[in-house]
Amino acid sequence: MRPLRSRSRKHRGISLGLLALRLAAACCLQSQGVSLYIPQPAINATVHEDILLSVEYSCPGIPTIEWKYTSTWGLQKKIVEWKPGTQANISQSHRDRVCTFDNGSIQLFSVGVRDSGYYVITVTERLGSSQFGTIMLHVSEILYEDLHFVTVFLAFLGAVAAVLISLMWVCNKCAYKFQRKRRHKLKESTTEEIELQDVEC
Repeated sequence: MRPLRSRSRKHRGISLGLLALRLAAACCLQSQGVSLYIPQPAINATVHEDILLSVEYSCPGIPTIEWKYTSTWGLQKKIVEWKPGTQANISQSHRDRVCTFDNGSIQLFSVGVRDSGYYVITVTERLGSSQFGTIMLHVSEILYEDLHFVTVFLAFLGAVAAVLISLMWVCNKCAYKFQRKRRHKLKESTTEEIELQDVEC
């Protein structure tokens, strides 16, 4: 009977040891989960600029990286998905406009106002744990283009004003000449009437 008790105690000790080992492994895996760092969470840009959406991650093994875009009015699109060292699966809407990097960053080429919105990255390790982060991008029109438009518009208004002033000056001259001729004719007609009255007398 006693040898059986010692065996059962050994069995319990091994089970507890395995349980402790499993818990330690789980804690170790949990501490080695995905971590994600975004150095610039908000980016302001102008049209036709190339923008780097920069991130840094760390995780055990090779993760899957996915970028999604959400517009300011709520429209959501998948941009790209890839594993570092493999070819990226880029969506049709962003083909030839996106470059991927192994650290998880992407570069957008020649952005427009329509590219303003929220860019969400999700890094998922093979065991299933994941981490996500968001970068807000605001793209505005180039200021000097607006100034150029205003300058051209003001120059056009100035040219129209100059033409109108010239036309008014010409019309004024014509009206003055017409009035002068009319006065001259009236003067001649009155002198003829006076002469005729003198002759009749």
